[in-house]
Amino acid sequence: MTKGDSDQTVKREHVHTCAERRTNFFGGNMCCCTTTVTGSDASGPDPQLAVTMGFTGFGKKARTFDLEAMFEQTRRTAVERSRKTLEAREKEEEMNREKELRRQNEDIEPTSSGSNVVRDCSKSSSRDTSSSESEESSGSSDDELIGPPLPLKMMKEPGNHIEEDIVGPLPPPLYEDAEDDDDDDDGDSEEEENPVQKIPDSHEITLKHGTKTVSALGLDPSGARLVTGGYDYDVKFWDFAGMDASFKAFRSLQPCECHQIKSLQYSNTGDMILVVSGSSQAKVIDRDGFEVMECIKGDQYIVDMANTKGHTAMLHTGSWHPKIKGEFMTCSNDATVRTWEVENPRKQRSVFKPRTAQGKKVIPTTCTYSRDGNLIAAACQNGSIQIWDRNLTVHPKFHYKQAHDPGTDTSCVTFSYDGNVLASRGGDDTLKLWDIRQFNKPLFSASGLPTMFPMTDCCFSPDDKLVVTGTSVQRGCGSGKLVFFERRTFQRVYEIDITDASVVRCLWHPKLNQIMVGTGNGLAKVYYDPNKSQRGAKLCVVKTQRKAKQAETLTQDYIITPHALPMFREPRQRSTRKQLEKDRLDPLKSHKPEPPVAGPGRGGRVGTHGGTLSSYIVKNIALDKTDDSNPREAILRHAKAAEDNPYWVSPAYSKTQPKTMFAQVESDDEETKNEPEWKKRKI
Repeated sequence: MTKGDSDQTVKREHVHTCAERRTNFFGGNMCCCTTTVTGSDASGPDPQLAVTMGFTGFGKKARTFDLEAMFEQTRRTAVERSRKTLEAREKEEEMNREKELRRQNEDIEPTSSGSNVVRDCSKSSSRDTSSSESEESSGSSDDELIGPPLPLKMMKEPGNHIEEDIVGPLPPPLYEDAEDDDDDDDGDSEEEENPVQKIPDSHEITLKHGTKTVSALGLDPSGARLVTGGYDYDVKFWDFAGMDASFKAFRSLQPCECHQIKSLQYSNTGDMILVVSGSSQAKVIDRDGFEVMECIKGDQYIVDMANTKGHTAMLHTGSWHPKIKGEFMTCSNDATVRTWEVENPRKQRSVFKPRTAQGKKVIPTTCTYSRDGNLIAAACQNGSIQIWDRNLTVHPKFHYKQAHDPGTDTSCVTFSYDGNVLASRGGDDTLKLWDIRQFNKPLFSASGLPTMFPMTDCCFSPDDKLVVTGTSVQRGCGSGKLVFFERRTFQRVYEIDITDASVVRCLWHPKLNQIMVGTGNGLAKVYYDPNKSQRGAKLCVVKTQRKAKQAETLTQDYIITPHALPMFREPRQRSTRKQLEKDRLDPLKSHKPEPPVAGPGRGGRVGTHGGTLSSYIVKNIALDKTDDSNPREAILRHAKAAEDNPYWVSPAYSKTQPKTMFAQVESDDEETKNEPEWKKRKI
């Protein structure tokens, strides 16, 4: 016996011993410490082991997948489907052509319609045979085609050869009709040449802000919410998606107490609103009206306004930076234009000081950023327009001294969307366009546009082809108008009669393609077109007005006691909807009143005969006919029983209680005899 044979014998003995142990535990004969199996295991898996373990499949070979064969089968299936689809489309087109030819022949020669149909049928049959032959000849190329079928024009062109192994969408068809393209271009050019057709004024809705002038309008970048402010100190929020046909604001507040609202503007992200009022401190509120920050007030006794931390006089307007989040600008009667950051309300970021040609102070009446945010433009009371670089506060980059008449308040300056043109709305009843690349004279000027408000503004259309502004009128002297000028020629191309009051604010939103107008009689109007406009007013017009629930009108008033002790302080009032849901969970408040009892009483409740306590008393007590007219007799009726069987009071006073003696009742005759003489005389 060699060494290898001895090792094999030892291994077999070890295997058999392990198999015996495994047989005792599992009921099989598999070794637990080696993969070597005995002669009984070589034939297949033990069925008893499968029953014990709970699953089968021991010793089976794993299934292998041939990916190349699968891909080949998939490719063939796709080719077959593409070919069938192509054949079906060709047959359908042939049938459509036959129908068209039949109709034409019937219209031209109704008498010979039968012969034409036969000829068409013969032609179609010949085409079918030719198409089938071509398909058989090109079958080799179609077999390799994967994807949608080719357009007809590409199939007919001999130069367009499709490779056999093409995979994916096919290229667009090559159009040979250049005349159609030219016609389309001519139609587009005609539409572009007439921008008046793009004005959305076919429909309008009216939002009632109040009774005083709507002096501020703001629309968020998405066009979902509108905010209005007026001379009545109120700021109202309007949600187009949440409103119905009643057109009611969902929130109203007074962020600046008793100061008129002069400007409202959403930030470029839409999460904050800049509120500029008649005070010297601008405020920033969030979308729900809660205050985010308030600018600090400067020291009015410092001569150099650059050394103060904030404005010291009334504000005029403000504007957000179009690119940088959290930066905005304000101008004031303290002859400064200041930029701020929301994160630092304790001090302004920079100060711009407009000056006259002689170096004196001049008050800016309006200011704005350029579209890229690199320039700051301000119009002043002396009629000048000054433009600074945002990072250079010393000298203006552009300065035109007599843009408008001196002494008039220029109410608005705004940049076009391309950033090259500046529009200014002057207090001298004019509207002017300026090219900032040649800021030495106005491009165009339009007069005869009366204005009586220091915040009458102007704006550009979304395509930069129109300039819009409003006009003011005296009360009862006509109607305010919204006037449209073409930017290229500055011709007055369109007008809209708004209402019998002045048009103060106008706003043309680029995404919604809707025009918002604020008037002098407390109205905010929204003009839109169902076909040209998007969302906005179209969302709330289609909603019917909801009826007010009775429970909502019976809510309790909320008394605000900020200095009360915690135990006496009322919880913060919730919305009516949440309060109703809370009351529904309260078993006492949500308990249904019990109906009146019909028939005899039950459950401790008195029966009918009126069903009330008074009816019960009348029935059982008031109608008792017992004669108790003499109360003394009624009490003495029980005297004999109380004396014979004392139970309550008598035992307690039995030792000290004197003997009861009652006086005898005398007749009337005996009483008169015993009376004195003077009484008898009176009688």
